[in-house]
Amino acid sequence: MNGGPTALVLAGISFVLTVIWGGPLIRILRSLKIGDSIRLEAPQRHAIKVGTPTMGGVMFILPVLLVTILLNAVPLIGLSGVGRSILVPLGAMIAFGLLGSVDDFRKLTQRQIGEGLRPRDKFILQILLAALLAYALRDILHVPHLFLPGFRAEFDLGLLFFPAAIIIIVGSANAVNFTDGLDGLAGLISATAFATFGGIALIQGQVFLAQFCFTLVGALFGFLWFNVHPAQLIMGDTGAMALGATLGVVALMTGHWILYPIIAVIPTAEILSVVLQVGFFKLTRGRRIFKMSPLHLHFELSGWSETQIVQRFWLVSLLFAMVGVALAVV
Repeated sequence: MNGGPTALVLAGISFVLTVIWGGPLIRILRSLKIGDSIRLEAPQRHAIKVGTPTMGGVMFILPVLLVTILLNAVPLIGLSGVGRSILVPLGAMIAFGLLGSVDDFRKLTQRQIGEGLRPRDKFILQILLAALLAYALRDILHVPHLFLPGFRAEFDLGLLFFPAAIIIIVGSANAVNFTDGLDGLAGLISATAFATFGGIALIQGQVFLAQFCFTLVGALFGFLWFNVHPAQLIMGDTGAMALGATLGVVALMTGHWILYPIIAVIPTAEILSVVLQVGFFKLTRGRRIFKMSPLHLHFELSGWSETQIVQRFWLVSLLFAMVGVALAVV
């Protein structure tokens, strides 16, 4: 059994493992009083989320690590090409997860204002980590630089691959982080994107990468078992930054990272809404494009319920994911 069937089996295993240990983890987080804080300017109904256990990204990160490492123990020891290919996405997940956990911990120690690491410091660290990942992708794994829809041949970017990869990884980490604001939203959107790139990897014959993607999808479904509205825990920066950076790395490994804004249309829209809002606010000295950013908060203040936003954003994500797959195989 290999390829698609194995990937689906791994998704099922990671789902079961995540659901089994999810309950005990929530009890541990509650006993340690690791509760979420909220932005001071956030919609009032978000006040009920205060105290919900955070740093929930650990719930899906550990099962993915366990399943992936056990499955590939022999290739890892032998350092075969297949075995090494998991090290970069795993490294991205661990490194950005640790950075996110530091940010979450800082927020816990400053509950009244809910602020973590300084944005500049966090951004610099993200760039440094992304630069290391870009080097590993280009010079160790030798991933395809770029595929464009309608062209079979790979486009060699040369040294331009480095800035492109850094932008994709850092941008994706922050995009998913901005998306993580409503119960189930970031988990559903991320699972859809990983399943899409996993499908593309299968089409390309990158079976190992596809198995990793679907293992993560299964773990995310297990996480969503506890994260759907009303959420019993929140993934926090620990999970959101890890997911975003890993998604960027996976997109780069397929060579179809140019399709990221389509396949991950919601995170892309979320981060663009923040950029546009901040830029317009500064240029016009106080005027706004949206009622609030990121984008999901604008719709929330426009009268949409939390579940309506999550379900409608997910439907849009599914539609664009199908378009992305079509463009990848055209």
